[in-house]
Amino acid sequence: MPDKVIRLLADGDPASGMKSSNLTNVSDFTTDDHTELNHTFFSTPDESVLTGVWECAPCREEIDAYPVHEMVSVISGKLTVTNSEGKAETFTAGDTFYIAKGAKCIWHIEETLRKFYMIVE
Repeated sequence: MPDKVIRLLADGDPASGMKSSNLTNVSDFTTDDHTELNHTFFSTPDESVLTGVWECAPCREEIDAYPVHEMVSVISGKLTVTNSEGKAETFTAGDTFYIAKGAKCIWHIEETLRKFYMIVE
């Protein structure tokens, strides 16, 4: 573990910005825009803990079991998460939320989302 504080920047690395990512299936995008970007600011050697900034164009994904524990702080955009009981929560800039590993949900990005994340497997 580093012995310093790591500043998370909304635009990624100051020198290189954010790089293309492919976590979202092409079929899940809901518009012709398939932009997905990421910058990881910190990761443990085994990648069991990750933190960074991620951006994704509008998409909708039904998730049977969320693959990780994740805390999210929304920088911009709009996301609605619907749990297995049908309760929908909408998150926009300034909102922070947590999804537990194994949760069944629908992840629906309605407006291009940029978020800070912390993931723990």
